[in-house]
Amino acid sequence: MENKDLNNRFTYHSPETEEQVDNYEEIRDNAKEFAFLLNDLCPDSREKSLAMTKLEEVVFWANASIAQN
Repeated sequence: MENKDLNNRFTYHSPETEEQVDNYEEIRDNAKEFAFLLNDLCPDSREKSLAMTKLEEVVFWANASIAQN
């Protein structure tokens, strides 16, 4: 891995455009809506907790893709 890649991965990336901010918000809003659906339909369980964790990861990585590229 090149140093420039490491610098990109471990640097804070503030939104540069209003479109980025809007995209972050849309991703979070849709993930939240899906989280409420999962919460309503799935019984409390380890599996439900894992599904919520994975949904959080989806939001994280989607936002990272916007920020870093």
